[in-house]
Amino acid sequence: MTEQRSAGMSRRALLGAFAATTLTAAPTFSKAAGFLRGAGDIRRLKMYNPRSGERIDMIYWIEGDYIADAVKEVNYFMRDWRNNKVKSIDLRTIDIMTAAHNLMDVNEPYMLLSGYRSPETNAMLRRRSSGVAKNSRHIQGEAADLRLGSRSVQQMARAAAACRAGGVGRYSRSNFVHMDCGPVRSWGS
Repeated sequence: MTEQRSAGMSRRALLGAFAATTLTAAPTFSKAAGFLRGAGDIRRLKMYNPRSGERIDMIYWIEGDYIADAVKEVNYFMRDWRNNKVKSIDLRTIDIMTAAHNLMDVNEPYMLLSGYRSPETNAMLRRRSSGVAKNSRHIQGEAADLRLGSRSVQQMARAAAACRAGGVGRYSRSNFVHMDCGPVRSWGS
């Protein structure tokens, strides 16, 4: 171990450097993190955004530590795509998304429909739909609307609810699941 450090690069530093460069195209600790224990020393988030064409395959946590540069990349990826405004995404939400993904045992990346929403975007969406909350957790950077082609809304919602770490909304007609780090609750069909 001493020889590796004298060479200038520890295992942790090497993994951190690797993780910070895996973007192609997040300190809070949630109950969802319990589902991530035993899954190895890393946490990885895979998503794509059909609106921006961007993809992310990001290791954002290694051996008990969030990787700041990776979290910044996740925040940028989950920005309000309508106006490019960026807000820090609550790490608990990222952990819930990752834990649910692991529970479903899929390799397919999430399709991100909505991450952070600026107040302006949320107000515009409220004018168009009665299903958009005035004080949406999206405005706080605490929510994501997600889809998987290989899993049903019901399967995704069950995995997210199993984390017992936040809100889970089922939107079967629109084929997506809302996940957030707010109080534990569920809605929709």
